[in-house]
Amino acid sequence: MINGTTAPDDDARDAELLTLPDADRGSIQSIDRAALVLGLLDQHTRTLSPALVAERLGLNRTTAHRYLQSLQSSGFLDAGYGLGPLFDQLSALISGRQQILDLAPGIMRQLSDATGLTAVLSFLGRGGAVVTLVEEANVGTIILTVRVGTVLEVRAAQSRMLLAFQSDPGVVARVHGELSPEERRTETAALARVRRERIAWADLGRIGLASVAAPVFGSRDIQAAMALLGTSPVLSPDDVADRVTLLRDAADRLSALLAT
Repeated sequence: MINGTTAPDDDARDAELLTLPDADRGSIQSIDRAALVLGLLDQHTRTLSPALVAERLGLNRTTAHRYLQSLQSSGFLDAGYGLGPLFDQLSALISGRQQILDLAPGIMRQLSDATGLTAVLSFLGRGGAVVTLVEEANVGTIILTVRVGTVLEVRAAQSRMLLAFQSDPGVVARVHGELSPEERRTETAALARVRRERIAWADLGRIGLASVAAPVFGSRDIQAAMALLGTSPVLSPDDVADRVTLLRDAADRLSALLAT
């Protein structure tokens, strides 16, 4: 059910396909299912369609179309099923994030120039860190980068950092919901290490690539994660003291500005 409209019999099957992780049980299912639909929007998918929603979430097209219509009438989506006016209204209220977006570019530019690496800032989204700002290195003939809007994997350095200091354990459980029990245990141990060391390394199994992240705090909770991207010969836990120190200092400077 969305907006008080009872789904036809086909929706019983669709409801099973939209099964939520155990951590989300007891919540309002229509809202969680709507969030799954909205979560399909990313840097590659700017607008939705009944066919796309049906394919990605395993629904029939009639149900997918009804979800989209309901989200559009509620203001979450516009007439073309892209981001709607309600997001514009809500984004105007996120003053803390806007402050970060105003203050971070200069600090990240200095970090990138000092390290010769690409600097990235991410916020926590529903499924992991979401890349929000990127400052690419100005030196070298090859530049490692990532697109703004990219939803990073659970094992990405920035995702680990944001989850490690997340105050709501339900958020961590939701993001880890699709991992196997063994993978969850591995990530739980990784997050504990991040909290101890206040630094996070990626574990994506990509030979030759590396990333490391540091926390950006507000007055209380973690607000964002700042990271460096590079090749493993120049960015590894064994030989990066100077670069890690520069990253920590940059994240701390941004945190200090947010706390004033």
